Amino acid sequence: MLDFLLKFPDLLHSAIVFGTVIMFGALGEIITEKSGNLNLGVPGIMYFGGIAGLTSTFMYENVYCVNAGIEPSAALCVIMCLVASFLASALGGLIYSFLTITLRTNQNVTGLTLTILGSGVGNFFGGSLNKLAGGVGQVSVAVTSLILAVAIWYFLSKTRTGLSLRAIGENTATADAAGINVTKYKYLATCIGAGISGLGGTYYVMNYIKGTWENQGTIEALGWLAVALVIFATWKSLRAIWGSYLFGVLYWAYN
Repeated sequence: MLDFLLKFPDLLHSAIVFGTVIMFGALGEIITEKSGNLNLGVPGIMYFGGIAGLTSTFMYENVYCVNAGIEPSAALCVIMCLVASFLASALGGLIYSFLTITLRTNQNVTGLTLTILGSGVGNFFGGSLNKLAGGVGQVSVAVTSLILAVAIWYFLSKTRTGLSLRAIGENTATADAAGINVTKYKYLATCIGAGISGLGGTYYVMNYIKGTWENQGTIEALGWLAVALVIFATWKSLRAIWGSYLFGVLYWAYN
């Protein structure tokens, strides 16, 4: 009992950290799957987000500011990190969308290939930055992920656009007959969902390992847990809140 009490602070910290990473991945995938797409490339997309956020912050602090002889702005550092992460991850979603929606390739194969691509890109560029980028801007977005979960629930349940998106995922033919632009909705949902998922990778890289890079496969493992959480939460963003932290505790206990 005493041993558990001594480890409880570590348990709580790990649950929040790993749970937040998983939650971002799951929330993005929930939006994607509501459009009828199953993107198994979430781990790769989280790699895209992590390396993009790290690289943008490093270039700003250690290249631009050093050459200009100015002090880095903490606020600008955070904004650049999150924007770069979202855009790079959304690009991954765009690649997936083009292949599966326009070219009609197999969703499972495309998603798995995207995961391999993302891990390769992340580890290739991350390895060269690992020693140079130590200590660059740390980002804390745990509260942001909870707000996002509620916002997604409201969007999918209470707005016309969200209901149209759900209609596409549930019955594409009926939604098309009702005049809904199915292709546009699928593209937007997949790209935006990917952008949100990528923030999980950024949170892990910039917060948990303090602005460095590791190639031990942790991001990929958490990405697969995010995919599993989507099913565990029955595609409901509010359930992903407690589910993600439960998964975070279990991941900590396993390791």
